[in-house]
Amino acid sequence: MSPTPPIALLNGRVLTEDGLRDDLAVLVREGHVAALATRDDARLRDAQPHDLAGALLLPGFIDVQVNGGGGLLFNDAPTVDTLRGIAAAHRRYGTTGLLPTLITDTAAKMRAALDAVDAAIAQGVPGILGIHIEGPFLSPARKGIHDASLFRTPDADDLLALTAQRRGVVMLTLAPERVEASFIARLVAAGVRVVAGHTAADYATTRAALDAGVCGFTHLYNAMTPLTSREPGVVGAALDDPGSWCGLIVDGHHVHPASLRIALSAKPPGKCVLVTDAMPPVGGTRPDYVLNGHTITARDGICMSDDGVLAGSALDMAGAVRNSVNLLGLTLPEAARMASAYPAEWLGLEQTHGRIAAGQRADFAVLDDTLHVRETWIGGMRHAA
Repeated sequence: MSPTPPIALLNGRVLTEDGLRDDLAVLVREGHVAALATRDDARLRDAQPHDLAGALLLPGFIDVQVNGGGGLLFNDAPTVDTLRGIAAAHRRYGTTGLLPTLITDTAAKMRAALDAVDAAIAQGVPGILGIHIEGPFLSPARKGIHDASLFRTPDADDLLALTAQRRGVVMLTLAPERVEASFIARLVAAGVRVVAGHTAADYATTRAALDAGVCGFTHLYNAMTPLTSREPGVVGAALDDPGSWCGLIVDGHHVHPASLRIALSAKPPGKCVLVTDAMPPVGGTRPDYVLNGHTITARDGICMSDDGVLAGSALDMAGAVRNSVNLLGLTLPEAARMASAYPAEWLGLEQTHGRIAAGQRADFAVLDDTLHVRETWIGGMRHAA
């Protein structure tokens, strides 16, 4: 049997390490980028051509905070089928990798979610990179839409569940003041990405948590103590720390654009990451869903409960990239890296994900000039938007 010929993506504007290039073809073989080739490269002659017709070819987007999509909420049914549906919904918007996110729930639901993600990766569900557990070790004072009646401090069973050998990345959002520093250190030693969020901690407590291994901040500015003159709070600790990553919800509602620009100016390059905090309306047919007994409705891109509490977002990653260009004034290459290379680095996947370069997975988002997605590629397989 003759080997499957490689695929050549031609006539695109390719985002490379050096910026956008319109003089290169991308050669894909066995799900990975084999080479970036000039148009006269002999290897292209035997390849199956795919004409991009001048479209933008960007690294596939990686979203570390996805609660739902396609009318599905991960908490409602933490199963492989749910994960398959959520990933498919976000794939339409250029997301080729995501962490399905479980909002504060019971210990049994947390274990079921961990098992479901492990099984989904084992079954090869496209796009599932791991799991994000957001809670239940959070602050009642900064609970947002989370059910504070389910908040608790971690026990030995939680540590065992979170550090068990599993496929994929495990990210955990916690409030540093609600756990011992030794708990953070043990999670980090086991490879868990521990991030701070939904927290009423002061600067000193947050700084100690960073020293214990906290590597980032969940939806910076939202549900955390603000930066003030004499108490820098969680936001101040996040902006002051050069090594940690900050997730930014760039939807024009969660955070004022000026505050986002300040974060981008304060953090070193590569440490601000686009996230959606997406809910079931993304890629779904209904604007409403139920969470913790509250009916949440998406109107004008805002997901809000009937008593006026923000409950995730109706944002997709392509929209986050557009907003970063249009609201924040970022260049397209930088906005795209905030949706691909930088989250890959946060997850420790930079050797395989987040860039268009030889050896990387063939995960791409193909966008038109209005920055809307035309097609998505995952592992060298094309999916129409």
